[in-house]
Amino acid sequence: MMISKRLSELRKRKQWSLQYIADQLNIAKSTYAGYESGYRQPSLEAVKELATLFGTTTDYLLGTTDEEQPSIELTRPTVRLTVDGEPLTEDEIIQLIAFIRAKRDIENKK
Repeated sequence: MMISKRLSELRKRKQWSLQYIADQLNIAKSTYAGYESGYRQPSLEAVKELATLFGTTTDYLLGTTDEEQPSIELTRPTVRLTVDGEPLTEDEIIQLIAFIRAKRDIENKK
């Protein structure tokens, strides 16, 4: 499974132990080891937490994209995205991009 491979690669690249990651996520070492071996599947919340911990995106962990960081291309020099009058945070923009990619993926499978 893509997520287990990517988790293992990212952990080794950062030279982190299984225990270190388990401690950061407040889970058992065996649970995290199960994610890397493919024996266990992380919950959606755990995938989000793992992406944050590794400084990547959920799309990358899940294999939707090979880009570790989201690509945002804005052609205008000043663009401010807002929802209900409130500016979007960087995390919200990343989530928006992930939603659009997931929607496109679903539409392409039809």
